[in-house]
Amino acid sequence: MTLPQPAPPTTPVSLEAVRARTPARVLAGRAGSSYRTATQLGLRLDHAAARDAVYAELDLTRHLGDLVERFHLFEVSTRARTKAEFLLRPDLGRRLNDEARARIVRDCPTGRDLQVVIGDGLSATAVAAQVPALLPLLAEGVAGRDWTFGRPFVVRHCRVGVLNDVGELLDPAVAVLLIGERPGLATAESLSAYLAYRPRPGDTDARRNLISNVHARGVTPADAAARILALADQMRALQTSGVTVKELLPHAPPRELDEHP
Repeated sequence: MTLPQPAPPTTPVSLEAVRARTPARVLAGRAGSSYRTATQLGLRLDHAAARDAVYAELDLTRHLGDLVERFHLFEVSTRARTKAEFLLRPDLGRRLNDEARARIVRDCPTGRDLQVVIGDGLSATAVAAQVPALLPLLAEGVAGRDWTFGRPFVVRHCRVGVLNDVGELLDPAVAVLLIGERPGLATAESLSAYLAYRPRPGDTDARRNLISNVHARGVTPADAAARILALADQMRALQTSGVTVKELLPHAPPRELDEHP
């Protein structure tokens, strides 16, 4: 004799609306005192992707493709000699090594209005996913403003503080570091853009501005480029950066959750 099976539980539309607005695992349910199987497998998958992103090494040709030839990209390194040393010694990732300093001085023009630096940071995956779309948009925006654009270059084993060395060597009006963010369980492809007005050795994060979460479910490359250039406009006008410069964002009306029918 076959017993009738219970109908599957229904999920209120309001709960689906909440889940649709965040990659966080909210209202995921449970099986006894544990995660459901699908939730547990998803967590393990995302954790593996995050670990892979941290340990991955950036490959210019494979990850940045035709940008290498288009922008004459070259690669230098910080004082961190290996990925392991980079992860254990953040201070070494904030300083360019001697070979890097010599190469940058030799091959990059000084005093440009905008200088872009690409750093692998804690996610080479993010650089590969976002920079191919973002860098050309920044170059186009600079040209449209009639600014001068510094020769971009890539820094391996890079931390945010490397901006200070770039400012000391090249003296750009605004320096922009596109760097892979620390991966989380929502995405391993999130990029940050740090900006500083005429950075110098000794500058702290208080002298920098940040646009974060550049990825498919966050800030798009087009929006990121527009925001970076708008911030650069403000910095040039105010001749400063950091906590005294507030990003001017258009007002967005609050979004209401879908009503339960």
